[in-house]
Amino acid sequence: MWKPSQTGSVSPNPTPEPPRPASPSPSVEAPRPQQVGTTPESQATIGKGLFIKGEISGSESLFVDGKIEGSINLPGNRVTVGRNGQVAANITAREVVILGKIRGNVSATDRVDIRAEGALNGDVAAARISIEDGAFFKGGIDIKKPDSTKAVTANTPEPVKV
Repeated sequence: MWKPSQTGSVSPNPTPEPPRPASPSPSVEAPRPQQVGTTPESQATIGKGLFIKGEISGSESLFVDGKIEGSINLPGNRVTVGRNGQVAANITAREVVILGKIRGNVSATDRVDIRAEGALNGDVAAARISIEDGAFFKGGIDIKKPDSTKAVTANTPEPVKV
């Protein structure tokens, strides 16, 4: 025989709970894999146990802590060579940060930053360069003006028709 509890009446057919979704609630989202190159935080990593020989190109930033021989072409992104990184390659990127060793030419549309423990043996072409005390650099520097082509065309007079 059924007896109601003393704290209140209990309905024999309580309203059923709505079914729970298989995925977590919207307030608690599971981490999603990021699409390549969609955010400035996306970055590929080459660990210190890896050795790559060939050409690296793509649309995301790169952190190198291993060894690379060949070329690196990431025009709109940052290339960071970590403390353990050893690169024998020409690098083209928006920004290059050197904490390890690079043997090759570096071309950056924005800046090249050689940190105190970094070493670069090669030529640099960039809009800005920073070399910390204690860093090693052997090569030439070509400072590119970012808007040099626009400035020339803006100052060129147009032909006058008579």
